Amino acid sequence: MAEKITVPTLGESVTEATVSKWLKTQGEEVSADEPLVELETDKVNVEVPSPTNGVLGSIAVKEGETVNVGSLLGTVDSSSKSKEKNISEINDYSPPKKKKKDDSQPKIFEEKKISNIKKTKSKKIEMPTLKLENEEPLILEEVLEEPVPPKEEKKISPAARKMASETKVDLTTVQGSGKNGIILKEDIMALMGSKPAPSERKIKHGPEERVKMTRLRLTIAKRLKEAQENAAMLTTFNEVDMSEVMSMRSMYKDDFQTKYGVKLGFMSFFVKACVIGLKNYPAINAEIQGDEIVYKNYYNISIAVGTDRGLVVPVLRETDEMSFADIEKNISELSSKARDGKITIEDLQGGTFTITNGGIYGSMLSTPILNPPQSAVLGMHNIIQRPVVFNNKVEIRPIMYLALSYDHRIIDGKEAVSFLKIVKESLEQPKRLFLNI
Repeated sequence: MAEKITVPTLGESVTEATVSKWLKTQGEEVSADEPLVELETDKVNVEVPSPTNGVLGSIAVKEGETVNVGSLLGTVDSSSKSKEKNISEINDYSPPKKKKKDDSQPKIFEEKKISNIKKTKSKKIEMPTLKLENEEPLILEEVLEEPVPPKEEKKISPAARKMASETKVDLTTVQGSGKNGIILKEDIMALMGSKPAPSERKIKHGPEERVKMTRLRLTIAKRLKEAQENAAMLTTFNEVDMSEVMSMRSMYKDDFQTKYGVKLGFMSFFVKACVIGLKNYPAINAEIQGDEIVYKNYYNISIAVGTDRGLVVPVLRETDEMSFADIEKNISELSSKARDGKITIEDLQGGTFTITNGGIYGSMLSTPILNPPQSAVLGMHNIIQRPVVFNNKVEIRPIMYLALSYDHRIIDGKEAVSFLKIVKESLEQPKRLFLNI
């Protein structure tokens, strides 16, 4: 009997998928719940398991084709044949015959009758003793390896040495053309004028290469374009002195990791600071639905994570009820799932506000794009030591630029700037985070 393999329900608003890869070949034996085919959706990859034990009978959809929810992917033939085979093997089975135990002991010595042996009186036989003359102790000769002569240093003319220093040319790669192999200025100039070899990528793929966009990349492109077209997007900036956060983190990070089994990062401080800001300015945690504004009284923070497949944004739920350790643990788990390709659709849904950290890649400043239907996104950047005025004195302090992009249709400039100011103050005085002020 053949069992159908169909496209399962893929989650909210997901109606179709692309057959990314068949994990089994036609005619191959499979077990119940064993992954058969991998589907690529707009958000995540989904593995479809086998409905029963048996053999993969038919494949209805090839790799790269698009399928809808409920569509037929293939069939699995029930394992009746394999069951009959196993039954016949059991019926035909007979235990191995036991070997007869040989009671007789092995004869170690073979007895032989020897006749006509004359009896003689036993005589004591004296064994000669060996005497070594001129005995000398045994000495192991140490074999010394011949010393490797040092490499002969290349002779370089003063003019060539100066030019190499100015142009950062590696002299070990230069072949001297002067007398006795001396490197001349002309040799450096010839090396600088030589044509570089083409890149490995160009050699491998040619001048151009075409790669079909994944469904995830297509969805990212579509949603970002929609965000620009449908929202009145505006960005406001501020800077935050990270001295106090860095000091607190440095002081307690070892104890934190020992107690909770996870590293203390900066993201937990930012999540806590944003929650305080969102509570004070509800419009930033809201969204537009038709002609209505929906204010969210829960705080699900989306954390942007870069993967090999593209950008995914898993969600931390109810962050206002989380401790620092809870936030760090959840971020670590979701990031690992995203990079391993094990993120689920449920992990990506329900966010109300997004935090993205371009600073881990070295970004100094950017204008992040909204993550629809959310109305605001906070961009973090790298921390750089900069001169600032502190207590009427110029000091070098670790400064991070913050950027808040928001939908101006429902968020006024006053609300956006005030929100960012609260985040700044909470991070510059991290004790406020524990007082929820």
